[in-house]
Amino acid sequence: MTRIKLLYVEDEPFLGKIVKESLESRDFEVCMVADGGEVMSKYLTFGPDLCVLDVMLPHRDGYELAQEIRSINPRMPILFLTARTQTDDVLKGFQSGGNDYIRKPFSMEELIVRIRNLYQLAGTRGDVAPQHSASTGTSPLSESIRLGRYQFYPHLYELHLGGQVRKLSHRETELLNILIENRNFKVQRRDILMRVWGDDSFFNSRNLDVYITRLRDYFREDPTVEIVTLKGVGYLFKGAEQVQA
Repeated sequence: MTRIKLLYVEDEPFLGKIVKESLESRDFEVCMVADGGEVMSKYLTFGPDLCVLDVMLPHRDGYELAQEIRSINPRMPILFLTARTQTDDVLKGFQSGGNDYIRKPFSMEELIVRIRNLYQLAGTRGDVAPQHSASTGTSPLSESIRLGRYQFYPHLYELHLGGQVRKLSHRETELLNILIENRNFKVQRRDILMRVWGDDSFFNSRNLDVYITRLRDYFREDPTVEIVTLKGVGYLFKGAEQVQA
């Protein structure tokens, strides 16, 4: 089995040592960094599959680092560690590019489950080049789905409208994929929460509302693409004939 490469950023040396050793004992390959100012150079040389970022760091905080990592690789899974409890702080983490979060103090079992879940959802190493199909000679990254006037490239995390390209986050792409899979059928809110976030807590439910609002805004140029809220049930993705390009 391929070892998952983790970039682990934590400025508390005692906690960092325990977490690093625990992860390595479970066959993860871990590069630990304590200073926010050193993270990007380590990121580029180490080439991680997933990043675990503390929020509060010397010189550069986790939010800023997540944004820079996202600008380099939009597909990189990012898990935030935070001691903060305010909803706005955690929402800021998602808005800066985080895919998931875990609050301190945490159990190693929960951390490992969340890491493995994010890695599996990503579906591929974040830094791997596209693989070519032997039968067609084309890259799966070129495959797209027509959504009204839009072209959705799920493997590239991109939504195209004419010459405009919108980069989607990992979680936006996951959510849009689920809606497309259930096109013209209702999808339960809880099913989305369990598939994308791993639990259906009130906090994650609030996050889902934020992401649905974003997707609606992305599709505002074409009224045939509609995400309908079914109150107390979930959502219905309407219109927009699905066609593989």
